[in-house]
Amino acid sequence: MFSHDGSQAAHCVLAQNPENIELARFYCFTQKTISKRLVLRQDPSVKRTVCKKCCALLIPGVTSTVRQKRGPRRQRKTIVRCLSCGLTKRFPNNPKHKLWVDQPEAQLENQTSRDAGPSSKSTTQEEKNDIGSMSTIAKTSSTAQTNLIKPS
Repeated sequence: MFSHDGSQAAHCVLAQNPENIELARFYCFTQKTISKRLVLRQDPSVKRTVCKKCCALLIPGVTSTVRQKRGPRRQRKTIVRCLSCGLTKRFPNNPKHKLWVDQPEAQLENQTSRDAGPSSKSTTQEEKNDIGSMSTIAKTSSTAQTNLIKPS
C-alpha cells in the first residue's frame, strides 16, 4: 500500500539521525498531501503514528510521550502527546474494540450488491411508468436529432 512510503522514509531518516525531525516531518506532510490528492485512505496504523497538527512522526520517547490512563468506569486509554506542537491523541485500550477497517462488514467482497438493480417482481407500477416515460423521451430526442442531421 502506498500510504506506508512516507512514514517509512521518515523512520529511516530519524533512525540515521534523530535530529532530522524537520526532514521526517516533510516526508509525512508529503505523504498526507499526496494521499489527499489521489483520494486514498490511509491505514489507521499509519494515521496513529503521524501528528495531525504538525505532521511529525510520533515515535515514543523521541518525538512523543505515551501514557496509560484510566478514565471513567475503569476504561483504560492510551494518550500520545506530540513533543513538537503539544497535540494529544487518546485511543481506547479496550481489547474487545475493533476498528471499522478490521470488521468483516467493511470488506468490499462481504457487502451485498444493492446496485444490481431492482428485480422485475419488486418494481412498482410508478417505477414502470417512470421507466416507460424515460424511454419515450429518449426515442423522441433521438428522432429529433436524426431530423436535424438529415439533408433537406
